[in-house]
Amino acid sequence: MPEPARVRWGILATGSINQRFLLHARDAPNAEFVAVGSRSPERAKAFAAEYEIGRAHGTYEELLADPSVEAVYNCTPNSLHHEWTMRALRAGKHVLCEKPYSRRSAEVEEAFDFASSAGLWLMEGFMWRHTPQIRRFIEVLPDLGPLQAIRATFSFRIASDTDVRLAADLDGGSLMDVGCYCLSGIRVVAGAEPQRVHGEQVIGDSGVDLSFSGLLRFADGLTATFTAGFRSEHASLEAIGSKGSLLLPSAWNGRATAMFLDGREIPLEQDDPYRLEVENLSAAIRGEAKPLLGRADALGQARAIEALYQSSDTGHEVALSD
Repeated sequence: MPEPARVRWGILATGSINQRFLLHARDAPNAEFVAVGSRSPERAKAFAAEYEIGRAHGTYEELLADPSVEAVYNCTPNSLHHEWTMRALRAGKHVLCEKPYSRRSAEVEEAFDFASSAGLWLMEGFMWRHTPQIRRFIEVLPDLGPLQAIRATFSFRIASDTDVRLAADLDGGSLMDVGCYCLSGIRVVAGAEPQRVHGEQVIGDSGVDLSFSGLLRFADGLTATFTAGFRSEHASLEAIGSKGSLLLPSAWNGRATAMFLDGREIPLEQDDPYRLEVENLSAAIRGEAKPLLGRADALGQARAIEALYQSSDTGHEVALSD
């Protein structure tokens, strides 16, 4: 039998994330990128020429009306994720939405409920979850004995005061940009959702958190901590058990060459996370697989972000409902 045709993708927005996303996502054997939509015809044409994409649409609406586009990669700013995902779903398109989908759990529920009712796939773009590195990390976890603690970090320095990640009206801030990776990692390692959280943030002049630290409490006494921000350089995921500890440096980009079990080096396979997530969702669209990340994971992520912001705003620990 002939292989199914490659899924035809459109790019919704021309932000800088595409420099990393399209570097290898175009290598996915079951996908092709056929169109791009921007808020201006000039940007759309320039982007299409740079990345050798066939059709350039001068508005987002035109991209969603393109009948040849089956799926869209939504890389609009955080505050626009839900609006344009819903528009894409209503236009009959499958959606890969950049992380985090939303800081509002009600929006996650609305989007995934609509996608399910429409027979469409929606996936939150935590690309790092698709890497062989995190799979290997999870495989080694039983060697640690019962988990006692989890620690995660992700920070980098923002050089420009005009960086979109500092814009409060676009849902910027360190928790939304990099802290969400820490939450994702903690939840994967714990294999459960937190029962209670406490958050502390440092607010900058633009009104968003320049750094965010959190404490998460799980069942059976397991605790997790994370620190994220725009003022230092660090990235790691560590699990600590009764028998030892497991550390993954450079945890979030798929480029780590090794992790360390009580200091002993364990080599890791490297692969591009953006290509892997496009392959996964494209396979799901063709009925050959299930999306790695679905409704339950996105909802758990949004509820944790929501609760952490509530805690940091009130100064009190917040319990999460089941």
